[in-house]
Amino acid sequence: MAGKTLAEVGLTEEPLPTNHVAVKEVVLPFNKFAGCDTLLGPEMRSTGEVMGIDRTFAAAYAKASIAAGMKLPKSGKVLLTMNDKSKPEIVPIARELGNLGFGLVATTGTAKFLREQGIPCEQVLKIHEGRPNPLDLMTNGEISLMMLTSSGDDNDRVDGKELRRLALSLSVPVVTTIAGAKATSAALSAMREGTLEQVPIQDYFPDYYDDSIELIFK
Repeated sequence: MAGKTLAEVGLTEEPLPTNHVAVKEVVLPFNKFAGCDTLLGPEMRSTGEVMGIDRTFAAAYAKASIAAGMKLPKSGKVLLTMNDKSKPEIVPIARELGNLGFGLVATTGTAKFLREQGIPCEQVLKIHEGRPNPLDLMTNGEISLMMLTSSGDDNDRVDGKELRRLALSLSVPVVTTIAGAKATSAALSAMREGTLEQVPIQDYFPDYYDDSIELIFK
């Protein structure tokens, strides 16, 4: 856009030491939109943004998620329900969650796939298959986190939406992408390693000098 390459303007390396990671997260108040599905779309119903900053991405993402209103659990059961494309990608994430001590609950197809990969999990019926199903488990307070990817079919547009709306009403965190699942798993691991520290942003820039006041009174 400037008409010059980065090398031509002298930006050939990071201008500041990379001693921290900052993660920006949007605030999506789906609870204010009655009947609205919580799947992300082009509408971007964001009412603001928050930022988490730390020495590692995992800790920074955890801070950003918490600041955005996501109640990341430290224990409990994680519900997994994946479309066919996402099943192979959820395997290392499910294994990591199991290693962190979380119980795994999965719908029929996802449970079968995880067991084939040597990952133990509890199987639950999909909503249209009968009961008990994820709605029952969430209503009973048995699910502390839900990770799902939409199949986009008729069942998902009805059952999936009902499931996501119930999770919203019960304040159960919902992750709807594989990228989000990876980041959330890393965040849970960072929280397990120790307490997240609140550090003033100025501490990350000890040599920064703000000359705005001097400019005002010039």
